[in-house]
Amino acid sequence: MKVERVSYDVITPSAARGILEAIHWKPAIRWVIDEIQVMQPIAFSNIRRNEVSSIMKSPGPLMKTVSEKGSAEPFYQNTQKDRQQRATLMLKNVEYIIKAHFEMTKKAGDDDTEEKHYNIFLRRARKGQCHHQPYFGCREFPVSFELVEEPLSKTPIDEDRDLGWMLYDINFSDDMTPKFFRAQMHKGIITIPESFHKEVNV
Repeated sequence: MKVERVSYDVITPSAARGILEAIHWKPAIRWVIDEIQVMQPIAFSNIRRNEVSSIMKSPGPLMKTVSEKGSAEPFYQNTQKDRQQRATLMLKNVEYIIKAHFEMTKKAGDDDTEEKHYNIFLRRARKGQCHHQPYFGCREFPVSFELVEEPLSKTPIDEDRDLGWMLYDINFSDDMTPKFFRAQMHKGIITIPESFHKEVNV
């Protein structure tokens, strides 16, 4: 939300995609989320955080203005004056299994093959390697991940829930238009509609 921070009940497909892209991504491939399994009961916690209400101005144009017009505008952001306290309703103790696949894009070269990128991802995921720290939608909530290759004795939560309208992803090819879908959880599993994979070109 614009003022108070409120989490969805489960991770969004776009956040799940971001986790996979942190492990391995190239312009030649596009990750597609097929299914999200919720392994822990959905629970929330409240925190309050200090944030600034204004945006730091770019130093380049500001320096030019000062040099040309002699403006006395400060080169810093006063956090004491701009500070606001906002509430956050956030998920806690989360655990998910993400089922996904990748598709080759038009940017794939002659040396880009599905087998090549699949093996790169497997190697990196098995070693716990990532290009940058993955996170649950916001950078202050980092993700720990591991590759699941063997069947687990643990199963998703036994719960059905209408999760309402949820962000599917941002369509960057269409002026960064957000796309939403009606998320339904059955027996702890959220299946992403296949029609969205083709409709949203992220």
